[in-house]
Amino acid sequence: MIAESISPTRRSSLMQIVPVMLCFFAMGFVDLVGTASNYVQKDLGLTDSQANLFPSLVFFWFLIFSVPTGMLMNRIGRKKTVLISLVVTTLSLIIPAFGDSYAVMLISFSLLGIGNAIMQTSLNPLVSNLISGDKLASTLTFGQFVKAIASFLAPIIAAWGATTILPTFDMGWKVLFVIYAVVSFLSIAVLGATPIEEKNPDKASGVVECLKLLGRSFVLLCFLGIMCHVGIDVGTNTVAPKIIMERLGLPLEEAGFATGVYFIFRTAGCFLGAFILRVMSQKLFFGFSVALMLLAMVGLFVFDTLPTIYACIALIGFGNSNIFSVIFAQALTSSPNEQNEVSGLMIMGLFGGTIFPLAMGFAADSFGQVGSVAVMTVGVLYLIYYTMKIKRVTE
Repeated sequence: MIAESISPTRRSSLMQIVPVMLCFFAMGFVDLVGTASNYVQKDLGLTDSQANLFPSLVFFWFLIFSVPTGMLMNRIGRKKTVLISLVVTTLSLIIPAFGDSYAVMLISFSLLGIGNAIMQTSLNPLVSNLISGDKLASTLTFGQFVKAIASFLAPIIAAWGATTILPTFDMGWKVLFVIYAVVSFLSIAVLGATPIEEKNPDKASGVVECLKLLGRSFVLLCFLGIMCHVGIDVGTNTVAPKIIMERLGLPLEEAGFATGVYFIFRTAGCFLGAFILRVMSQKLFFGFSVALMLLAMVGLFVFDTLPTIYACIALIGFGNSNIFSVIFAQALTSSPNEQNEVSGLMIMGLFGGTIFPLAMGFAADSFGQVGSVAVMTVGVLYLIYYTMKIKRVTE
């Protein structure tokens, strides 16, 4: 599938795609923050507010580093920028081996967020050097599937490390950092040794010039679309267990499985989307995906049984799985001469993962979890509007 997607004009090969996909796997390391923060809270006896600072740092660095990374790519190229992100990521994973104090973990997670912000901004446009036209969205979707594998493995590896005594050394759950650091270092070596012919760098630009691109109506539409996608993603992870606890009275230990349902169907959607987007137009598949989410939102307003709520969460997971890839591909192809800057703006849109949960929290305080669902529904309605604006992409 991936080999057939490669643009013949650039004579790309499977040996170029594999290192890039390994980088997508490394991109998924950022999701270990959720698992790791729980273990750190337990080890250090932290309060919830202290522990919640760890995941909050991730979205903060997306806001700060995304646009400057787009400018950096103009100066040194996309591949070198990805390599820098991998170095920062590797450093963040090595630091916990030298201590586990609160300050040390804050530094580690900050570097992890910075590295991931740089990586997400630079890796996606690097793919456009290997894949062209309507195949770009399907390849980015496959990359998101590979990224999701790392996200899935994180809690499994941490739990294994916490319950297993290793023969040579015993780091407990922090063995997760060691294993991912090795993979990250391998990614640096493999990508560094892979020749990738890049397009001529975009013209030099500053922060103001970059932000001015939001003045282009379609770029702004894509930016807001990314915010809604991430807001629905983070929002569903947050609210799904709470809906079950509120309506069915189940404890968190049982209701928490709802998050697993979401990730299962989101990962399956990424995998299937990589194939579907090769035979179906982006606009049609995007519209179908958004329709699934709208149907799910309506269901969450009215259903109060566990199977139906799970079904709604599954529909959101599958429907939201390919939204990012299509919007990102649309944004890049709409501004071929400013792809680096546009990439930075799109990744900055991940800050929606902070805005939506805050709005959902206020709504839930006033109206219960139905208020949270209403906030997410606003995001889905925007994506319906965006569907009508999707452009046809050609080779």
